[in-house]
Amino acid sequence: MNLNHTIVEPNATHEQWRSLISKGSKNLLIDLTPLQLDILVSYIEQLVKWNKAYNLTAIRDPLDMIKLHVLDSLAIIRHLSTLNGQRFIDVGTGAGLPGMILAIIWPQKVIHLLDTNGKKTRFLTQFKHLHQLRNVEVLNQRCEAYIPNQTYDVVLSRAFASITDMLNGCRHLVGDDGLFVAMKGTYPQQELDAMPANYSLLNCEILQVPGVKAQRHLLTIKKTINIGHL
Repeated sequence: MNLNHTIVEPNATHEQWRSLISKGSKNLLIDLTPLQLDILVSYIEQLVKWNKAYNLTAIRDPLDMIKLHVLDSLAIIRHLSTLNGQRFIDVGTGAGLPGMILAIIWPQKVIHLLDTNGKKTRFLTQFKHLHQLRNVEVLNQRCEAYIPNQTYDVVLSRAFASITDMLNGCRHLVGDDGLFVAMKGTYPQQELDAMPANYSLLNCEILQVPGVKAQRHLLTIKKTINIGHL
């Protein structure tokens, strides 16, 4: 199977995808440019093709991929825009969710995608080169072992780990003013109760994802005390 190819000519299927992404983004009050819409359609096309060989996601239906992956990722854009961050890292990014979607929407921001799964990072690297996404860097490492040259403003995770594991594993990735943003389904009360004492929940947003009935919560967490390496 030839996985390294450019976008195929538009057809009825791609137009259906384009329509669903366009309507969903408008519902989320996001104005996509025609180029961004093209790249998001291409993302679904590439994900479907790679998924057949590499099992990048358990979701097989392209329309479900759009709702549960693309629109789910777009749903956090407005909140993240209020954080004024410039450097983001998506930890446990998988197939690039939400990081690759953010990179398409925010070409002016630095978006790093970190995952230990080589098949998934290979897919992300190919997609980055396919669309010349210069603001993206793909990292095939464990978060605990990755030492950045410069810290990040925001560490993102989407169903990556428990909140405590996220904070403990990624605390070296942010500066003193850095934020952790976790995408969760139901409100994770038990995880918050177990959160280390030197962190506090700044905000919790209830997200409404077009076409998705399941609960979605977006949590923003900040370090409150610098305890160094204790």
